[in-house]
Amino acid sequence: MSPLIIVAIVFVAVVTLVAGLGAMLAGNAATQAEDRLDLLTGASGSSTAKSKDVTSLMRTARDDGKTAAVEFLNRFGDIRRFLSQANVSMTASQFLAGTIGLAAIGAIAIVALGLPFFFAPLAAASLGAIPFGYVFITRKRRIGAFARQLPDALELISRALRAGHSLGAGINLVGDEMSDPIAGEFARCYEEQNLGIPLEETLEGMTERVPNLDLRFFATAVILQRQTGGDLAEILDKIGHLVRERFQIYGQIQALTGEGRLSGIVLLALPPVLFVVMYRLNPDYVMVLFTDEIGKLMLTGAVFMQLAGAFVIKKIINIKV
Repeated sequence: MSPLIIVAIVFVAVVTLVAGLGAMLAGNAATQAEDRLDLLTGASGSSTAKSKDVTSLMRTARDDGKTAAVEFLNRFGDIRRFLSQANVSMTASQFLAGTIGLAAIGAIAIVALGLPFFFAPLAAASLGAIPFGYVFITRKRRIGAFARQLPDALELISRALRAGHSLGAGINLVGDEMSDPIAGEFARCYEEQNLGIPLEETLEGMTERVPNLDLRFFATAVILQRQTGGDLAEILDKIGHLVRERFQIYGQIQALTGEGRLSGIVLLALPPVLFVVMYRLNPDYVMVLFTDEIGKLMLTGAVFMQLAGAFVIKKIINIKV
């Protein structure tokens, strides 16, 4: 098989991989708590506009005006929202082009260096995953920092309300007194209100940029209070207390599952490390896995078993709170 055909096959495979990663990383599945909120906020048939605004917080908005390639990719996951949640100043088209470009460079480099062709998909997948890995880590850190700041922000708004200030003033106070990322999001929400955008829409936009369930509780509570009345300050205090309790339980779970995480890291790292050591000591012994047909099957099976083991270990130690 010619190298050009192999590169073309690798290119198609990487595009498929990018689409799959987009689905896995950008798709936000509705949780049971979101379903209960959906029922609570009027999904049972209310026809008022405000109820539609509340229930729309529980749904994922679709973006328009994308290129054909981005629209194809967005069938598997909204890359624009994924980048927005990570606060990365890059368009979806640029992200897609960079991912495919890096993957193509990896595949072409393997062919140009004269290495075995079965290394080309591995190199393409490794380089193509770099943008996803960077954005995923950045997004995770940003959302985690936002979640840790949220109880203090809710308490600050609650105190502002008890002092006689308006909700808008409380939101502006969070933007002025706290640090990013929560300060930037609440400041943007306040500025959008000043420009005439309804509060429901500004809160909906913030919940889309920051996929945090506690923030959705806050947004839903605010909109419901505007419809039905009630003591919003007390509601915010209870939400803040709930978030702090959840963090405390999460910390206890992390301590209890620390041994399992360490065991998983050791078990997953041991085969590659042992492979490298054996290659350094006796290269001919290891190269049988790449030259013999049975060796190739064994190597492929080992990779899939490693991935399956990583998935199982993650499921065991990943306890949702």
